[in-house]
Amino acid sequence: MELTWTEFEKVEMRVGTILKVTDFPEARKPAYQLTIDFGSEIGILKSSAQITQRYSKEMLTDRQIIAVINFPNKQIGKFMSECLVLGAVGTDGDVILLTPDFKIENGLRIG
Repeated sequence: MELTWTEFEKVEMRVGTILKVTDFPEARKPAYQLTIDFGSEIGILKSSAQITQRYSKEMLTDRQIIAVINFPNKQIGKFMSECLVLGAVGTDGDVILLTPDFKIENGLRIG
């Protein structure tokens, strides 16, 4: 299925910095709860991410990532996920996060 350019422009992918990482033992698959700063215009959002196979909590703190911020919130157990962190998913479920090559301003739009 192809998207039109207008449809693609509706997807808000933004740069954010992970401020806090906590374990998410209630998740069905191993995951972390992330608190992410998307800058003053957007603010701080939370997400759940199944990235425990490759990343430790220490590796994620202060790391910049790319996330979609305009999906509806998703209830995951008692946790409300407010954005979708993007990554490439391997055949074994291993996720490699999408990240900028250089430190840049939080909230910048990907396009």
